[in-house]
Amino acid sequence: MSQLFKKVKEDFECGHCGAQIVGDGYTNHCPKCLWSKHVDINPGDRAEECRGLMKPEKVEMEKGEFVIIHQCEKCGKVKRCRASRGDEITPL
Repeated sequence: MSQLFKKVKEDFECGHCGAQIVGDGYTNHCPKCLWSKHVDINPGDRAEECRGLMKPEKVEMEKGEFVIIHQCEKCGKVKRCRASRGDEITPL
């Protein structure tokens, strides 16, 4: 984990499906629909001004783990995120 990572434990309501999510300090997307929100420049900093919803475009397998590829619907930024235990990974 890089020095730029900041653990932030937050609960949130998914901006896409409305699920109530209990954060664990590493949670950055909805485990139900996999959507995220563009809030960080570096993980946990909440410094991104965009605040757009990030659509899960695809899921890839990398080193034995699922990686979710998100694209912001507002600014177009693409980010990669490791899937979490308990994510409902289904074909996108």
